[in-house]
This record gives sequence, structure tokens and C-alpha cells, in this order.
Amino acid sequence: MTLIIVLLLIASYLLIATGHLTGVNKAAIAMFLGTAGWVVYVCYGTDFVMQQHPGEYLDYLAGSQPTSDMVKYFIYDNIFLKYVGKAAAIVMFLLATMSIIELLNNNGCFDFITEWIRTRNSKRLLWTITIATYIISANLDNLTTTTMMLVIMHNIVQSGRQRMLVGSAIVLAANCGGCFTVIGDPTGLILWGDGAVTATHFSAYLALPSLLAWVVPTILINFQLPDRLDCNWSTSPYRGDDTRLNRWQRFVMLVVGIGGLWFIPTFHNITKLAPFLGALCVLSVLWVVNEAFNHKLMNADQMAQRRIPRALQYGAIQQMLFVMGIMMGMGVVVETGVFGDIASWFDENVHNIWLIGIVSGFLSSLIDTFTVAVSDIMLYPIAEAGDMASNGAYWEIIAFCTAAGGCLLCVGSTSGVALMRMEHVRLWWYLKNLTPKVAIGWLVGLIVLWMEINLI
Repeated sequence: MTLIIVLLLIASYLLIATGHLTGVNKAAIAMFLGTAGWVVYVCYGTDFVMQQHPGEYLDYLAGSQPTSDMVKYFIYDNIFLKYVGKAAAIVMFLLATMSIIELLNNNGCFDFITEWIRTRNSKRLLWTITIATYIISANLDNLTTTTMMLVIMHNIVQSGRQRMLVGSAIVLAANCGGCFTVIGDPTGLILWGDGAVTATHFSAYLALPSLLAWVVPTILINFQLPDRLDCNWSTSPYRGDDTRLNRWQRFVMLVVGIGGLWFIPTFHNITKLAPFLGALCVLSVLWVVNEAFNHKLMNADQMAQRRIPRALQYGAIQQMLFVMGIMMGMGVVVETGVFGDIASWFDENVHNIWLIGIVSGFLSSLIDTFTVAVSDIMLYPIAEAGDMASNGAYWEIIAFCTAAGGCLLCVGSTSGVALMRMEHVRLWWYLKNLTPKVAIGWLVGLIVLWMEINLI
């Protein structure tokens, strides 16, 4: 049965990696892995439980006669719900942040970005839109930020080739910006929620490497753009909807949304509660502000007529289902003991966390950034000391390598797949024009991270 679960995992890896060829949605694959894996586990639950949790199971029985129903109840209460809780915490955080950015977008709170980049100069447009992407993705979900920025860029830049280059820079900025804070990427959320890292230490070590992994390729991309871009500016600034809010109201909502997310690490440190509670609190406050500012629309029943960004909504649902499925699937593999055996083999034969990080980066570009990162995280428990201790080097290496390495190919991240769909980017074109630049930036960032960990 362990072999069947492992084969399900490998098959899922392959299907996720080839999703751009087969057309099979990776969220569906992840959900199937998460459900089928646990069904197989429960069917032979007694063997798995007696191998991994013999003491806890005997305590649970409390002298009662072991039966098939008893072992199923034990699995549900003491094993299954633990992984459901971890996955649900990440999904709830994503739901809150995606809702926040949708509220801000629908009220035109990102009009300031379009006004800021109002130029035909390629250098200014490229850097302003990627700087905004980098900053926003550090606080909000990568996919949502990428989708919003790609929509803004698509309505401005007219040339298809120029859109592919600028769009690739946006994806790179979103993934690198998301990886240097604990709330900017699901990988950081998992590490932070498990106690593997603290918010301040994580950002202090990954800020410069992630910045270089974004800046260096963007400089090289800029050389491929003409001095003047083929742009088309509408008479009114782009906004997610026909909002009636004035500038100061939109600015207040932006400060409440983004500023509130900055407070989440402090909220977690004070209360020790799950970060998604802080995100939900920010969402609730922003929601109240939104209704207060739009009370005339509410009273006139015009709110129901407001346009909904369907692409963003559909992508958000896919992302949440994908995260839930992957975490549930990885959880059942952990409970078989296979990850523990793999970790022991690495300890005996590899002896190098940097090599694991580099290999994970390449795998991220082929399979999926989040899938590989979760696999690496679940390989090792948090140790008392060493590289796998809290704030140990291993967690930072994995977070950086999977985020930056996942940009080597456009199929390595959900943001990259969004770029492929929106701008019709071909894998071979990306491999030829972007992969070498991303590899240089990743290498420079990796060297800086090595110096920070070993020399500072």
C-alpha cells in the first residue's frame, strides 16, 4: 500500500509537470492525490498506524478491543485532521488576501500604479510596473498580483512581443517578491506557521537574494526592449470597475488593505494564533470601509451590477484547491514513513543542503514551485539545532531556490502559467529568451544567500 501511495505521488508529479501539454488542470490532479491517497491509507490503516503511531493508538484504545472502525476513528481524529488544519490555514489566508486585492482592484485603488507608469519610455515602464509588482506580491498572493499586473500591462502595451517580455518580468518580480516575506507566498506561510522560521529573520536573509534574483534578469530583459514602447493610453485610468470613489477614499482603502497585512506578523507574535486570523481581520475592516464608502451604490442596488473579474476569481479558486490537494497528498505520504526514509538517505549520501536546494530549484521549474517546496519541507521535522532548526539555513535555501528556480521555465509556477495563457507565451520562446537571464539572477542571489549564511 505504501508503494501505491508513492506511485500516486509520482504520477501526480508527472501530470502536474506536463499539464501544459495534456491540458489537465493541476488543481484537479492535486485534489485527486489528496483524496485517493487518504482512501488507500485508511483501507490499510492498522498497518500504517502500528508502524508510525503505536503508542498513541494504544492510548486511544484505552484497553478497548481494536476494530477496523476504531482505527479509522483514530486516523480521523489524530492524524487526518492535523493535515486538514494545516492546509485549511493556508487556504483561508489565500482566500483573505485574494479577497482583499479584489476589493482594492474593484474600487480602483491601483489606479495610482497606472498613473505612475504613464510613459512610453521602456525603462521607466518596465521598472515601475515590476517594482510595484515586487512590493505588492510581498504582501498579497503571487497569482492574484500577477494577474492584476498583467491585465494592466496588456491594456497599455500593444506589441505582442513587448508584452511577453514585460509580462515575463512581472512574473519574475511577483515570485521573487513573494518569497522574501512570510505572508507573500504559501511556502513562507507554511514555514512560519510550523515555527520553522520567524518573520523578521526570514525577511532579513531573503530580502537581498530575492531582490537580486529579480533585478539582474530585469536589467537583461530591458536590453531587449526598444527605447520607446508601442503604448495605448485610455482617456481614463484603468480600474477594476466603474468605482465612484474619489482619490482620497481609494488611498484610504489601499492603506487599510496593504498596511493591515503588514501588521499580521506582529499579530501572530503577540497572540500566537494562526496568521489567517489576522488576514481575516484585515479583510473584515476593509469590507466595512468598502461598504461605508460605497453606501450609495449599496442603497441603489447597483453593487450587484458591478463587474466581477472572472479570470481572477477562477484562478483564485484553482489556487486554493491546488494548495489544499497538495498539502493533503503530502501529508498522507509523510504518514507512510517514506519521506523519513528519503531524508535518512539524503543524510547518509548527500550531506549538502545547498545541493538539495539547487536540485529543488530545477525541479520547481519542471513540476511546480509549491509542490516541490512542500515536499522539501515535509522531508525533515524541525530540529533542536543545526540547519533544520528554527531559522535554520535549510528552510531559507528551500524557500529561495524553489521560488527563483521555478521561474527558469514558465510552467514552473502558477503565475507563469497565467502568463502563458494571457499572452500566449510558448515554452520554447521562454526557454530561449528568459531562462538564461533567470538562471544568472538565481545564481547571483544564491551566492549572496550563501555569503549571508556562512560569513555573517
